[in-house]
Amino acid sequence: MIPLSSEAHYSTPQILVIDDEPRIRDACRIVLTGEDYDVEVAADGELGLSMIKDRHFDIILVDLMLPSISGFDVLSEVRALHPDTVVIVITGYATLEHSIEAMKKGAFDFIPKPFTPDQLRTVVTKSLRYTRALQDITDSKSRLGVMVNRLTDGVMTTDAKKQIVQANPSFLHMIGYHGEEVIGRHIDEIIRNDEILQSIDQALNMPPDTFAEITHEISITGITESDEKFYSASCAPFRGRTNDNLGTITVLHDVTSEKKNAKMKSDFVSMVSHEIRSPMNSLLMQLKNISDGLAGDVTDKQKEILGRASDKILALNNLVTDLLDLSRIESGLIAHEKEQVDMSELLSEQLEFHSPYAGEKNIQIDLDIADDLPSFFANRGNMEEVFSNLITNAIKYSPGDDHITISTILENGYLKTEVSDSGFGINEEDLNKIFTRFYRVKDQNTRKIQGTGLGLSIVKSIVDSHHGKISVKSVIDKGTTFTVLLPVSQS
Repeated sequence: MIPLSSEAHYSTPQILVIDDEPRIRDACRIVLTGEDYDVEVAADGELGLSMIKDRHFDIILVDLMLPSISGFDVLSEVRALHPDTVVIVITGYATLEHSIEAMKKGAFDFIPKPFTPDQLRTVVTKSLRYTRALQDITDSKSRLGVMVNRLTDGVMTTDAKKQIVQANPSFLHMIGYHGEEVIGRHIDEIIRNDEILQSIDQALNMPPDTFAEITHEISITGITESDEKFYSASCAPFRGRTNDNLGTITVLHDVTSEKKNAKMKSDFVSMVSHEIRSPMNSLLMQLKNISDGLAGDVTDKQKEILGRASDKILALNNLVTDLLDLSRIESGLIAHEKEQVDMSELLSEQLEFHSPYAGEKNIQIDLDIADDLPSFFANRGNMEEVFSNLITNAIKYSPGDDHITISTILENGYLKTEVSDSGFGINEEDLNKIFTRFYRVKDQNTRKIQGTGLGLSIVKSIVDSHHGKISVKSVIDKGTTFTVLLPVSQS
């Protein structure tokens, strides 16, 4: 048997032996000291109790039959003074009744007289493992409490009755509470935000076979409007071994800075874009006037130069338009401009609009729309922008004499629309980046194709804002398929 005292991260175990028989005291001292334990002895209960009041012992071995104060009285006193001390009863009357009574009074174990050194080592080792397990639990709980209290995120836990078990200072500060102790109080007494309260109710009522994190973005206003704070709030049930809901865990993360910075950036982009677009349009008009000869005769070479300049300014104008679209999407304005949209009608109009451009490259566009498709709730202008962008890309990134297929079906409550081409294809490395702003695939097939690198980023932002999903699959020299999923149940 390996003695526990060999575990260097614990202090030397402190053991007290209380017994009126000298041979028992001496035997315990010799055996346990040999195991590198710090051992003290007392000849009676009174001396033992005085020693217990002066210092803490990890383990106390006490004889039940002492001359003045009985071992049962010592046991009761130890439980009152040091609840974490493990008591082992030594008895020459190893009857079931004595054992049961000692256990009821808080004894951890008992050892009958006479006992061998090995029996003593075994019972002490078992007791020490128990007391150290309790110590580990206490230390872990203490460390966890310190860690949670130092988190910058707000953390609150409740029990099944919605009483607060723990709430760190960050959480209380975020909800604007600076009053008395909250532990044990009902959440309705402390929290005034309806979304947090509703999230806790939803988490507690979540079925055992379901586990989900309930998330919201909430705002809490202070004394003035400038004090408004924005938080990402998440709440989840806390489950026991039988999967019952024992309580909830709520976490608040301050996103005020990110939200305000995003708004400032969006406002700045919008302002600059508006300021740039007007002079660019004027410049384009002036170049056209010159090219048309309104300012005098223009040679063919000059017209060529003016044409290239106009193309560059037009490309810059398209970039400004894309930036404005992106700014409007990020501001959330499109969420307030939705209506019922007929996908069949929308795609038919897109086919009619893009067919002349496709015809210039001898590309055939096929439309395959399932019958009786339901309408869906969306911003029609943005949906036109999504599919116009995807169809335009399919035409631009396909060589001549090709075909494009646009198909739509209803699948699992979503309208599934695919735009497939048989063009150049996209390599796997670029596939992971094509929805990134300003990213453009550049290879021998695409280097001469102009674009801002914002189109697919705008498409993804629009689809995300409609709670949908866009994905892409592609094979080099085989073609590319973009798949858009849009829910039909939103209103």
